[in-house]
Amino acid sequence: MKAVVFHKPKDIRVETVEDPRIEESRDAILRVTSTAICGSDLHIYNGMIPQPTSMIVGHEFMGIVEEVGPGVKNLKRGDKVVVPFPISCGTCHFCNMQLPTHCENSNHNTYGPEGEILQAKGAGAALFGYTDLYGGYSGGQAELVRVPYADYGPRIVPEGFTDEQVLFLTDIFPTGWAAIDWAELKGGETVVVWGCGPVGVMAMKSAWLQGAGRVIGVDIQPYRLNIARNSANAEVINAAEVDAVEVIRQMTGGYGADVCVDAVGMEADRSVLDKALNVIQMEKGSMDALESCLSAVRRGGTVTVVGVYGSPYKFPLYKWFDKGIKMMGGQAWVHRYIDNLISLVRDGKVVLDDIITHNVPLSEASRMYDIFNKKEDNCMKVVLKP
Repeated sequence: MKAVVFHKPKDIRVETVEDPRIEESRDAILRVTSTAICGSDLHIYNGMIPQPTSMIVGHEFMGIVEEVGPGVKNLKRGDKVVVPFPISCGTCHFCNMQLPTHCENSNHNTYGPEGEILQAKGAGAALFGYTDLYGGYSGGQAELVRVPYADYGPRIVPEGFTDEQVLFLTDIFPTGWAAIDWAELKGGETVVVWGCGPVGVMAMKSAWLQGAGRVIGVDIQPYRLNIARNSANAEVINAAEVDAVEVIRQMTGGYGADVCVDAVGMEADRSVLDKALNVIQMEKGSMDALESCLSAVRRGGTVTVVGVYGSPYKFPLYKWFDKGIKMMGGQAWVHRYIDNLISLVRDGKVVLDDIITHNVPLSEASRMYDIFNKKEDNCMKVVLKP
């Protein structure tokens, strides 16, 4: 089969590889019909999260069931399904707590309680196509993919929907939803989302659905700000032109936002000096976006983090403590959310495919990784067709 294979930073190629096969009774084999490049994939592409050996990447995918193991009774050949990006067993201590991203059975390589992923000391549940640290499973940017625990993860797509209408149920919509769900809105809050990429826009859509009274997006790319305005009906701030924190305070009577969402993570825009300091301090990327959220949120407010961080940083603990900020972050609990989110799509309460800017054959993956990474051609979201 053809698959997108990571070899080293900036070196991703479409190659012919061996077809996957059933390895466990709860496995399924999917013929992938659509898959997407995620901003998180760029962390591997740029070497921010290390991967020492070649692997098939991609964790946003859907397809048609080709084969199921004897333990899978809820799926059959020919079913069209979307697949959550975490790999979770559904039966362990944490899965029973509806915390599938902490599944103790899927990540045989590095799972444990420590959470020091870059030291290989205790990562969480496995993720499709997301380095050996997260299980070493082949991803879905391929013609075929093996899906473990297929009786728990995949969901059958409602009749009549195109791939593009439901593909983002795999990751970015549940991730955006989590960013708002964790903030526990009561209704009428001002929500500011740092980062108007795909996850950020999904967080803005989710904020309206969960009762926000005002939604504001912050970015430095005009095309992303336009998409946030048009797709998520958000007010927008260009942080390259103004002091976004001060503008937010002005917009909120001097208080700051009730909720700030960090949908940027460690690959925030950095100067040459910032990059040099990274080397000196042995850090990867920066936590500038998170620091901005901590500044822009009101006293007693909430900051949620769905942008990926893969390095320790000097954290402004004094600010968190003095302002009494509630914080929550992590990988989205897709299995917990997905059935409700499918119903929102089915009932026409949310549109997900209006952020797609590039829909291309899988063979163009290498070129699209480069374009997406460089933010060229107004590239917001890439869908690949095997």
